[in-house]
Amino acid sequence: MAKAQYANPSLWWRLSWQLSLVFVAVVAAVIVGLCVYGAMILSPNVGTEDKLTAVLDEALGREADGRLVIIDSPRLRSLKAEAERLWFIVADQDGRTVSYGAIPEAYRGLADYIRLIKEGDIRGARETEESASIDAIETRLGAFRVMYGGNPSRSSTFLTMLIETYPIYIPLLAVALPAVFLAVPRIVGRALRGISDVAREAAEIEPLRQGARLPVNGIPREVSPLVTAFNGALERLETEFRKRQRFLIDAAHELRTPIAIMQTRIDGMPDGRERQRLLDDVARLAEAAEQLLDFERNDQAADLDEIVDLVDIARTVVADLAPLAITAGYQICFQSKVESLERRGSPSALPRAVSNLVRNAIDHGGNSGMITVSVSASGAGRISVADEGPGIPAEHRQLVFEPFYRVTPKSRGAGLGLSLVKQVAANHGGGVSIESSAAGTRVTIELASVRPA
Repeated sequence: MAKAQYANPSLWWRLSWQLSLVFVAVVAAVIVGLCVYGAMILSPNVGTEDKLTAVLDEALGREADGRLVIIDSPRLRSLKAEAERLWFIVADQDGRTVSYGAIPEAYRGLADYIRLIKEGDIRGARETEESASIDAIETRLGAFRVMYGGNPSRSSTFLTMLIETYPIYIPLLAVALPAVFLAVPRIVGRALRGISDVAREAAEIEPLRQGARLPVNGIPREVSPLVTAFNGALERLETEFRKRQRFLIDAAHELRTPIAIMQTRIDGMPDGRERQRLLDDVARLAEAAEQLLDFERNDQAADLDEIVDLVDIARTVVADLAPLAITAGYQICFQSKVESLERRGSPSALPRAVSNLVRNAIDHGGNSGMITVSVSASGAGRISVADEGPGIPAEHRQLVFEPFYRVTPKSRGAGLGLSLVKQVAANHGGGVSIESSAAGTRVTIELASVRPA
């Protein structure tokens, strides 16, 4: 079972994780695209702002007379190693300034005005291709304004934007992914509801139910070719089944004539051991032909709704087969606690089934003891046939209901007797059970769904 589940994974699970993966990929592509777009249109110094603020908090100092100085700190050296062309001018509110690095000529004249600008993005002048930014920063020494540049790399701008936008896309993913897993099963379930109905109808198709087809309406267009192909397969199977059935019935009928001729010729032979052997062989052949004909006729049973008396059927079978049972060395009796037990069923198939049970008891009961045929009103009606023979080995008890299966190869018939009994019971909505031990065998037909008129 676990192997089958692994080979056939759940469609809603597959769609859930695949749609979630697609959703994550789309969100990631949008975020990356926006960050790339931002890196292209924003100042390349955006990625330097936070780093420079941390550097100046450590490297910015003030002399006793109030002048600003830059201390060569480890953070400053590290930032300089990342951006060799780094430069900046720091200004306080009193107009004092301090610079670091090679200030571009175009921006030197702005040093006295930096303190007046809170934020700025300076670029695009014909005098220089250098970009500059002005920001207000807070350090341990207080508030300052800084103009800086010298970082032409836009990768830092991209990474900065990617980091800064996480409060947007992380909550989006946290909310959307569970929503996908909750919504997809419902959506897929609704879309596949028609397929579930078709699967349920397919499971209810019986082998003897001719003309059964699966509905195509209400299922997804992508699945309808499969259902159509399945219906086509059913039609082809039914056609071949009818051909086989017609052939077997015709063959069984045709066998009757040569068997009758053989019977007549053997009857004209002088008495003796050879004559008796031939008679037994012909009788076996005749019984096999009759069983085959009964088996195929039962496939076409259509008289399942007539009123039958189970007591009368069983009593008649006992009366008809009593001479055969007595000749074979048995005693035979009939038991019933009710005088009549009327049910709806087949007046032709039920007697054949009971007759097959009695014949089976005669063949395998050990040619001694009692054969008991009993009728019970339990459920919707039961007919049991019991013998006092050696019993059936446990490994054979369920196999005896298979067509052409025989416990002993030399037994009479074609091995269709108990299979026919099982088929008759199934046609009547019931079943057949077997109990066997060294003290004998009991086979019971239970007509579970047959009801009185």
